[in-house]
Amino acid sequence: MVRIDRITTRTGDNGTTGMSDGSRLFKDHPLVCAIGSVDEANSVIGMLRLEALPAGIQAELARIQNDLFDLGGDLATPPDGPHESLIQRIHASQVERLEAVITAANAELPPLRSFVLPGGSRGAAWLHLARTVTRRAERDLVAAMRDMPDRGFNPHLLHYLNRLSDLCFVWSRACNLGDAAHPGPGEVLWQPGMTRTTDPQRS
Repeated sequence: MVRIDRITTRTGDNGTTGMSDGSRLFKDHPLVCAIGSVDEANSVIGMLRLEALPAGIQAELARIQNDLFDLGGDLATPPDGPHESLIQRIHASQVERLEAVITAANAELPPLRSFVLPGGSRGAAWLHLARTVTRRAERDLVAAMRDMPDRGFNPHLLHYLNRLSDLCFVWSRACNLGDAAHPGPGEVLWQPGMTRTTDPQRS
């Protein structure tokens, strides 16, 4: 059971933050940055859930938010330490679940013939923000893994974040395209060079 009695502890006033094993790292350490980016992705998804979304997406987002808390705990806890029994490591089955959701959602969409711009519906715009923050979390995790090569990071962490960003993209398309009963606003397609003017010296 989690019990939090105090919010203001002043233990971070020296620029460090505590890991679950009692060790402390500077707040700009790559591992702390990765944990923070995962937390930020979860917060964006919390905002996303305030939008009108297809029921299937809403249900899955609730599971994803819980997964991301598990993922943060996994990041903060060194493997095979005294707290191993107290946390939930990200498991291959969670990655496989995301892959199955991606496959099912993508099967309902037409082939993509252009890059799309973030936007369209509010839900799609929030999904693009969730996608990009998740990509940053993935980059931060890679930086932490390179900085701490002997720590023994759970490989499923990286897999999960990669699949989650892919899923957010697929869902953003689904929100913009809609279906026969609830049509969406359509995709916002990239138009290369749309604002480019002709160089008078080359005309």
